[in-house]
Amino acid sequence: MRLVWQLLAVAAVWILGNLAMAAVTDDPWLALVAGLVTALVAVLVYGWVVRRTEHREPVEVSVRGAGAGVGGGTLLGVAMFGAVIASIAVFGDYTIHGLGTPASAVGLLGIMTGAAVTEELVFRGVLFRNVERWTGTWIALVLTGALFGLIHLLNPNATLWGAVAIAVSAGGMLTAAFVATRTLWLPIGLHFGWNVAASAIFSTEVSGSNTPQGLLDATMSGPALVTGGDFGPEGSVVAIVLGVVATGVFMWLAHRRGHVVPVRRSDRVDVGAAFVG
Repeated sequence: MRLVWQLLAVAAVWILGNLAMAAVTDDPWLALVAGLVTALVAVLVYGWVVRRTEHREPVEVSVRGAGAGVGGGTLLGVAMFGAVIASIAVFGDYTIHGLGTPASAVGLLGIMTGAAVTEELVFRGVLFRNVERWTGTWIALVLTGALFGLIHLLNPNATLWGAVAIAVSAGGMLTAAFVATRTLWLPIGLHFGWNVAASAIFSTEVSGSNTPQGLLDATMSGPALVTGGDFGPEGSVVAIVLGVVATGVFMWLAHRRGHVVPVRRSDRVDVGAAFVG
């Protein structure tokens, strides 16, 4: 039942936070505050429900190491998405016309903060960790990555190709980042940095969600395999390749650190307790 209670608690904050951010999306400063509050409440609720259901400290969201994890992940996410945009620009399919809407970029910072934190708590903190206890790391990575891709089909400009791209690249990469570190801060930072670069900086579509213009006034045109089409650059072949490579690197680190839980039932442990400290 711990999966049920954890999912209900964190998903409630996710849904309510999304509703709150949607209600103030026209006011960038309120959107910033709504996103930050959603993120803070989500972490507190996650910590509370883990303590109640697993009878342990939620070390995966410990304040210790939070700054380095989020900061490093954010820089990596921005750099990776910047590489995607650079590759699209090489083909002449991304053009900057000038300054966009800086005020909107402020609101996008808040929205992407709320989204990154709540989605990582739901998919990596709750779903992946619990499924991993039953199936081992690799099967849980595939299952929760696929679900992460499917949930993006709910977005206005979603495509099946985009959902598959999210599942293969982002679903795998973010989960592998958690497995490698056994904290949620790196995947939260990576998720945030990627989304902020896509929306607030480069003004591109984020997962087909009708993303408003950010800091730059820019347009994309060209083959969907290069640009991602209406779904956004996350559907680009370059983004998929980068995500798969990052997944491989993180899983290699996870294996070296002994963080991979095997499939065989007799070899599995309670992951929540095993990696404390």
